[in-house]
Amino acid sequence: METRTKFSIIYFLIVFLGLFALQYYLTTTSQADISYKTFRELVSLNAVKAVSIGEHTIHGLLRTRSELDSLGVDTTAAAYARLKKIYRRFGAERPVRFRTVRVEDRDLLTLLETHQVDYSGAVESNWVENFLLYWILPFLFLAMLWGFLLRRIGPGNPVLSFGRSRAKIFAADMKNRVTFKDVAGIDEAVEEVREIVDFLKNPQKYQRLGGKMPKGVLLVGPPGTGKTLLAKAVAGEAGVPFFSITGSEFVEMFVGVGAARVRDLFAQAKERAPCIVFIDEIDAIGRSRVSGPVMGGHDERENTLNQLLSEMDGFDSSAGVVIMAATNRPEVLDPALLRPGRFDRQIVVDRPDLNGRVAIFKVHMRHLPLADDVDVHLLAAQTPGFAGAEIANVCNEAALLAARKGRSKIHMSDFEEAIERVVAGLEKRTKVINPREREIVAYHESGHALVGYYLPHGEYVAKVSIVPRGIGALGYTLQTPLEDRYLLTREELLDRITSLLGGRAAEEIVFGTISTGAANDIEKATQIVRNMILVYGMSERLPNVSFADTRKNQFLGAPELQKPFSEKTAEWVDQETRQILDNCYQRARNLLLEHRDRLDALARRLLEKEVVERKELEEILGKVGEMEGAQQ
Repeated sequence: METRTKFSIIYFLIVFLGLFALQYYLTTTSQADISYKTFRELVSLNAVKAVSIGEHTIHGLLRTRSELDSLGVDTTAAAYARLKKIYRRFGAERPVRFRTVRVEDRDLLTLLETHQVDYSGAVESNWVENFLLYWILPFLFLAMLWGFLLRRIGPGNPVLSFGRSRAKIFAADMKNRVTFKDVAGIDEAVEEVREIVDFLKNPQKYQRLGGKMPKGVLLVGPPGTGKTLLAKAVAGEAGVPFFSITGSEFVEMFVGVGAARVRDLFAQAKERAPCIVFIDEIDAIGRSRVSGPVMGGHDERENTLNQLLSEMDGFDSSAGVVIMAATNRPEVLDPALLRPGRFDRQIVVDRPDLNGRVAIFKVHMRHLPLADDVDVHLLAAQTPGFAGAEIANVCNEAALLAARKGRSKIHMSDFEEAIERVVAGLEKRTKVINPREREIVAYHESGHALVGYYLPHGEYVAKVSIVPRGIGALGYTLQTPLEDRYLLTREELLDRITSLLGGRAAEEIVFGTISTGAANDIEKATQIVRNMILVYGMSERLPNVSFADTRKNQFLGAPELQKPFSEKTAEWVDQETRQILDNCYQRARNLLLEHRDRLDALARRLLEKEVVERKELEEILGKVGEMEGAQQ
């Protein structure tokens, strides 16, 4: 198959250099500029063969050295020294053109006739040199270069398409479309958007009663819960084009580009109506506008937001254009964006519950070869708080692990290992730990497991391991709730703090000293205590008072804390934080001292096998219900 050479601008540069070299050769290397005095001396020497006398210049042709020798010219003459310089430069055996200025000289014609020099009254025009070289070729080169640049900088090139929308358009593909069957775990959100599908398919159903479809639908929720997938499913179910763009693609460093792209996006959407326009991460342009003078990128972002607001006001929802957007930071959006008539409907796409995780696992397992021992309900129970993207990652990791082991099907152990890999990181069995540190890690993790196992409100201890994982983790204790919890009591929080401090307490009891291995545990425990006091109002000295920021993000981590209290109150907070941590630490220490023999037994088993599963844990610590206070 013949391959076509890709044309590049380097070829234009080669042509340009070639033309430049040709011009230099024709104008410089073959023509000498001499003075009028030298011209008369050369004529007197019989070195001039012919001249053309113009209005301001005289052009002529010198004889070669061979011609001078045949004429018997005296080469010892002083004027011949100037001629030799010209020969050295241009060559003695080739005709050399020269040029000199014309002056008023009455004896010039007599001198030319005396030395038999052919002369004419006008300069002969060389059209190849003057017309082709100086006019046609340069303009031809510029025309070719301009055409090349226009091809390279076409409609799809960002240089000349700043104002064009960068939205990806997904046509109504009935074969590869995403439908509600591909969305699981967010049944309430699916029911909310079904109305949009019905409106796009049968708008007369709503219009006959005077109803209008909301212009904008805002999907809010944590990352990975399926907001983008839900928008694609709406377009797939309705069978309409789907415009997808992120908020950051509207804003550029050039003024006015964002607003132009918004106008172009809505213009394209109206041409392809009915359709769905989906703006992901709309908080990039929809942040609340600030008062006072602003400059630079903030001003451009606000111009883009103003254009978006005006465009949403400027089209009729009956045209069949539905605007959908997604964000995990709804608290930072401008109020004008959320008012009725714009994004007036908000749909929360939250993390799935137990039944939702079961449905998500089934969706991602549809095309996986599963072994008979795979229990979807148990996997869903072991992944509390997982979003849809995290469950998809677990299924993918399990398939990779099974393939690495050379299996033909994916077993339950592959899924469990994949969950551990997502939660705690990759195993590092090659990491060398000295025996002393290994023993400290074994007792540390045993302390976590034992305290969590015996506390009345402790979480379910599924596995204990001293195999290094992730970044800096020398071991871990896998604790998962047996059911989804949305509220936690004060006693449950105190038990969680006690379990976190069980590792350090075990180190102090066994070795009489403490190590840096509990740094992360102490950080988490302290954060829980501060939230109890400053956010949840569970303080004994400051009950029912919250100092949390009202603008906190409910989807992206812990709330930000304000400090609208006095130094005395801050001192009380510090004292109570220390008191709660000390009480929980002493409680964990007493529990470990009470069951010291089981602590040693669990640590020895860990040193021997490195990993202790739930069944072995029950054999060492006693089964549930064997003693008062056992975990239910």
